[in-house]
Amino acid sequence: TNSLTMAWRLFKNLSEEQQRYEKQLIFEHAAFEKLCQQLLRNARRVTRGDLVFSLHALVNLGVPQNTLLVQTLVRVCQEKLNQLDNRCISVLATTLAVMEKDKNVSALQAGLQLLVEQRVSSIRDIFILQNLMKCLGKDAPIFLKKKLEMAVVREIDGLTFPNALRLFLALAAMNYCSLPVLNPCSKKIQENVHDVPFRVLISILEACHTLQYRNVKLLSALADYVSSTAYLWDKRQIILFLSACETLGFQPTELLDIFAEKVTEDPDFLNLKNLLIVLRVYSRLNHVPRGQKHLFFETLHNCLNKCLPQISHTELLKAVYSLGILGYLPHHALDELLQKDSKDELTLSDDLKEQNTMMLHCVKTCMELDSPSFTKPAFVLTENLSSLVSLSLRKAQEALIELLGDENMFQQNVQLPYRYHIDFEIRMDSDRKKVLPVAATDDHPDSHVQRLAFLFAPMSAFCLGTTHPQGKLAMKKRHLNKLGYHVILIQNKKFQEMKNEDAVEFLKRKIYSEDFFPEATVQDN
Repeated sequence: TNSLTMAWRLFKNLSEEQQRYEKQLIFEHAAFEKLCQQLLRNARRVTRGDLVFSLHALVNLGVPQNTLLVQTLVRVCQEKLNQLDNRCISVLATTLAVMEKDKNVSALQAGLQLLVEQRVSSIRDIFILQNLMKCLGKDAPIFLKKKLEMAVVREIDGLTFPNALRLFLALAAMNYCSLPVLNPCSKKIQENVHDVPFRVLISILEACHTLQYRNVKLLSALADYVSSTAYLWDKRQIILFLSACETLGFQPTELLDIFAEKVTEDPDFLNLKNLLIVLRVYSRLNHVPRGQKHLFFETLHNCLNKCLPQISHTELLKAVYSLGILGYLPHHALDELLQKDSKDELTLSDDLKEQNTMMLHCVKTCMELDSPSFTKPAFVLTENLSSLVSLSLRKAQEALIELLGDENMFQQNVQLPYRYHIDFEIRMDSDRKKVLPVAATDDHPDSHVQRLAFLFAPMSAFCLGTTHPQGKLAMKKRHLNKLGYHVILIQNKKFQEMKNEDAVEFLKRKIYSEDFFPEATVQDN
């Protein structure tokens, strides 16, 4: 067992290429064959520790699972399962986690799970607990996940930084969001963020996504660390980090600015794959770099032009769509796109047809509304879809009635050109002092009327922990501004949590305060 374990420890530290070479040497070595034969003969007589550590070493060295030796050790583990101590259970769980499912492995996994259920309350070692969590994984029954959680919470006071990291990732492997465990782990990670390797930073972000754990303080600490050490990282590493942040809807403002500067200084590293990721990240997070907006867009546009000969139809559409969301029209790429659209080359795939149609509509809307030649229309044709509002907007409707005194003072479910929809519309006089009845203003040119559009958006439409709208909502706001509306964005979840009198007061401030009539576009941040 010592020989096999030492071979594995040396082997795992080698590069992938070296491992292939050394594995062949090990398997062809005469002493290795003798060692395996001896272990096979004595499998039922070795100690429980030697049994599980030998199986662990052989499996990780790459000995085929269907060999007599491995299958014999698995069966002996089944026979001696009740004799294993907690450490051996942990090692066996680690081994089974990397083995393919077969009859013997599945039987041993089932027996191990039953044993863990019986013993979990007596396990005091956090290292063993987190290892069991990771190895039992997302398929473990919910009651066992709860038992493991309770066992960890019992020992959480002595949590060390390495164990906090392992626990955080183990919960993701088990797909179990336990705030009593995650919050202390998060705090410990924040305190020691400078000791977290880059690949683990990415794993933490992926774990947050898996667990739907939205801890802004943790994410900010990770982003601040990467920003302060950005000169140490390869640009492709930063792209990986930003992409993981975008998946969470988190906007690391400083890092996005730093990376944009790197792109403008040296754009040659942006191949097609990286370019599409960068476009997706900046458009979804609605981030325009401070002080270098036009240079950044021009740089991305030039990179896109270089990729045009090799880009697929869908990739071209995604790239133009991302730039369109940011309010930038890449003319050469647009020409290519419209040529493909005229030949119906963008909607050939059924699984992408709906998504492509939506993106193409957005692109064409941007071409019209974001064009420098577009002027605000004197009248905007609107249509009331229904007098009924959804349950999520009922509170807002009641608050507006109480504030304005009459349903005739506002419109609801308003459909606009370009397929845009607003939840409520209010019309005011040109001095923005008085709300006007809707019917009385229908025949007046918009120059005499101020139109307010209320959009009650879900939290997912904003960057995490902020009121900064994400790309699609920001584009909608920009386009409604172009159509002559003053747009008021409201996070519906927070509005629903208000008391009725607070909700009325909140809307009153939004309607009558001039602070909510910004002339600047959303890209000015």
